[in-house]
Amino acid sequence: MRPLAALALAAVALIALTGAAIIPWTVDRDASRIELSVQAFGGPRSGHFTDWSGDIIFDPTDPERTRATIVVQSASLAMSPALATRRATGPGFLDAARHPLIRFELRALEPLGGERYTARALVTMKGVTRPIAFPVDLRLTGDRAHLTGAFDLNRADFGIGTSGPWNRLVGRQVTVRVALQARRG
Repeated sequence: MRPLAALALAAVALIALTGAAIIPWTVDRDASRIELSVQAFGGPRSGHFTDWSGDIIFDPTDPERTRATIVVQSASLAMSPALATRRATGPGFLDAARHPLIRFELRALEPLGGERYTARALVTMKGVTRPIAFPVDLRLTGDRAHLTGAFDLNRADFGIGTSGPWNRLVGRQVTVRVALQARRG
């Protein structure tokens, strides 16, 4: 038997013996959203990211082995009014020119019962990585999955907007809401 064929056969046998199933899912970007909200300038402000991509490995029979990486272009944040977008993506806050990417790395989904899970992830912004855990709902319908959840971040933990006159006018807690739809394959 050729070495490459033997290696492939061994990999298949290992997967079969361990029950490991690597199932890639494709994010449906048109049906998905990543949004944020924050108290700023005396009232709530919200926005969403328009440019991001995601890779997901998910086995419905073993959700704790789920892995996902979402990479967001920080300059793609769209807020209303446009002045809020320029401030949020500018040097005093996200500093999109020097820190163009925000990474979200899902490490596990821990079952809570029914369609509820605890998501454990790492978030990286402006070169700072922090662990987070938050509740999510995950509905499966055939070959489609729909995950929704929200988590709060303290922007100061990532060095976002911690100095200058705008710091006092923008709340420290930022709520991020995700609604991701994906299909198997």
